[in-house]
Amino acid sequence: MAQKCVHKGCGKVFTDPDEPCVYHPGAPEFHEGHKGWKCCKPRVLSFDEFLAIPPCTTGKHSTVDDTPAPVPAKETAAPQPEPSSVPKHTPIAVGNVPTTLSASGAHTPTPTTSPPPESDSDDPSLAIEAGATCRRRGCNAKYSPSTSRDEEKCVHHPGQPIFHEGSKGWSCCKRRVLEFDEFMKIVGCKEKGRHLFIGKGKKAGEEKVDNIRTDFYQTATSVMATLFLKKIDKNSAKVNFSSPTTIELDLPTSDNKRFKETFNLYAPIDVEKSSFQIMGTKMDFNLVKADGTSWPVLRRDDKHTGEIIQVGKAKRA
Repeated sequence: MAQKCVHKGCGKVFTDPDEPCVYHPGAPEFHEGHKGWKCCKPRVLSFDEFLAIPPCTTGKHSTVDDTPAPVPAKETAAPQPEPSSVPKHTPIAVGNVPTTLSASGAHTPTPTTSPPPESDSDDPSLAIEAGATCRRRGCNAKYSPSTSRDEEKCVHHPGQPIFHEGSKGWSCCKRRVLEFDEFMKIVGCKEKGRHLFIGKGKKAGEEKVDNIRTDFYQTATSVMATLFLKKIDKNSAKVNFSSPTTIELDLPTSDNKRFKETFNLYAPIDVEKSSFQIMGTKMDFNLVKADGTSWPVLRRDDKHTGEIIQVGKAKRA
């Protein structure tokens, strides 16, 4: 009998209980604009990137949700200061503003920006792969070649997810819930006659991307670098640690662009321990230093600014 796995990040329909299941055993965490899973390290800002975080654990499918319940924080009564020593502050309204982590570890707010509008319909000249998922939020319908497109009904959320003071919902409708699982079950509030599986077609010819923004910070043992490039095609992207100081990149995107370059790193890394991860708007690197050198720049030919961004201190010998 076919059953649906309830593990977070899986959700597959299965008939073999011994079939491998890749999922998130931890609960989702949303804190000061950052989103991630308690069971693994990636933290992102947008909801779409959160949904794209790959599952971190392999086990077996289950029809019973065994995600550990969050442990309530212990509350301790703080000593009350004397009335005369309590400064008076004017209350201010705090919105649901995402944040980024600065090099010093402090959280600083960044302005909210709406993503570009999604194409309203699929390009009829492009073929849709069987099993493709509808791109509209809250729909998740799969494409079946045997079903007429005139019979489709797409019920979705045209707005953005909102997480504020524990409540969760969509900007396009009024319902608010407390649990993440309940949020994922909120039925769409708008209906269209067809699903959106691929959107608009690609322009003729591939656009070459010459320069992209990079950023990095470091500890005594690692360099955490970020390449800001949207819609990297995970299936065809090529990242080759060709030597301890060289990374060869060939990154095509789903919107018909390509970034191709060789990064000559400032200092050697441990190739076996270093890793990368592709997200919706960027690529993150964890480069493990081979010799503990402090990096003033990411690439050898970058201009030195005189500033060294580092978190933590090297251990004394």
